[in-house]
Amino acid sequence: MVKISKENYEKLKKELEYLEKEKRKEIAEKLKIAASHGDLSENAEYALAKEEQANLEQKILEIKKILETAQIIEKNKNDIVDIGSKVEILDLNTNKKINIEIVGYGEVDPIKGKISENSPLGKNLINKKVGDNIEFEINGKKFKYKILKIY
Repeated sequence: MVKISKENYEKLKKELEYLEKEKRKEIAEKLKIAASHGDLSENAEYALAKEEQANLEQKILEIKKILETAQIIEKNKNDIVDIGSKVEILDLNTNKKINIEIVGYGEVDPIKGKISENSPLGKNLINKKVGDNIEFEINGKKFKYKILKIY
């Protein structure tokens, strides 16, 4: 099962539709053109198109599996950190405030403060509440945070 936001679910559905309808036609046309050039055993253009086709079909299967097993997460508005929560934390090592959002599959963007529920910080924040301190270690380095706000 994959946890995913409704927005990302819809985005994947649109991508799947594009891949199945548009991209498949594009690659089929490439194969047709390459095949018309003669001997397929030494036709690099045909070999590349076949590889592109295989990669496309793999991507389509992956997206279908995600959509079939997806659990759509709702934005959480309660007092407990969960997927979809936006959290303001205080780094107790640097005394710096950090705003992050716990996100599901395919939405991770550390530059925008979107972290995975499966990241070390995400795992430690899940099911915590305002005022809780969390502490964990990665490769001998200790991380300490205090939850200031959940919104």
